[in-house]
Amino acid sequence: MTRLGYQIPNFSYPGVPAPKLFETVVQQAREAEASGFDRVFVMDHFYQLPMIGGHDEPMFEAYTMLSALAQHTETVRLSALVTGNTYRNPALLAKTITALDHVSLGRATLGIGSGWFEQEHQDLGFPFGTFTDRFEWLEEALQIILPMLRGERPTFHGARYEVTDAVNEPQPLGPIPVMIGGSGEKKTLRMVAQYADESNLTCETHEIPQKLDALAGHCERLGRDRSEIKVTKLMNVLVAPTTEQAEDDLQAMGEIKGLSAEVLELVKAVAVFGDPDAVGEKLQEAMAQGLDGLTINLPFNGHIPGRIELLADVARRAMGDE
Repeated sequence: MTRLGYQIPNFSYPGVPAPKLFETVVQQAREAEASGFDRVFVMDHFYQLPMIGGHDEPMFEAYTMLSALAQHTETVRLSALVTGNTYRNPALLAKTITALDHVSLGRATLGIGSGWFEQEHQDLGFPFGTFTDRFEWLEEALQIILPMLRGERPTFHGARYEVTDAVNEPQPLGPIPVMIGGSGEKKTLRMVAQYADESNLTCETHEIPQKLDALAGHCERLGRDRSEIKVTKLMNVLVAPTTEQAEDDLQAMGEIKGLSAEVLELVKAVAVFGDPDAVGEKLQEAMAQGLDGLTINLPFNGHIPGRIELLADVARRAMGDE
């Protein structure tokens, strides 16, 4: 299960041309592995997210990237954070996760959520539906994917998806951990209690206890042992050896992305920003709310050699692992 995960959400780097992008991603995955992160994630998006950059910036397809990273790493588990259910047929996703497990020699994780980025869906032709639709589609998908990963041959006829005696061979090399991302107390956390091994929260730090209480309530109603589920939270971070270097890192990325001064100030306000002491304090505060671990990204300076290692050191101290 995830104790300390590293997400790679950005593929635009100062001075790095398109043919060198993958090399820079590999560098980050290897540094994360060497620094003690137990899982490497990539986003499952086709457009860059608004707070990180423009929708026409580089964005790699998640599972192709994860399978490639499997050939350049040895120990870290690999996952999307998280798969948008709306982007793939569930039987295809079960086969994709199984293939990732084989090419990584048993390191695949299924991270999944309902999908939310409306522009991506509209521009690229993916069905978006309503908020309720997307959660109903996710639950239908889980009733196909999870049995297929367990060696069963599900027959399922739902409002959105259907399969008949669905075969998944070869089977995964071992049990595939399931992580559901999101913080909705009524729908998402109920599905975590019913179907998942892990929850990755996307809420504000002060909301964590409320989310954990909601999850515990769903577990009690469903007869699930709450301690079986590990809960992490995604933290957006910009850390450097000094605050001045953090400022320089942000400015350099802002220049290549064309981000305004106002946007850069907003990044500093919403991200965990600063030197190791300032960042460590915020990570420790999050852990103190009852989390089992952290998933962290460095969207603006993870490409700089040494920043991921620094983040790992700061995070381990904040988590009490050093």
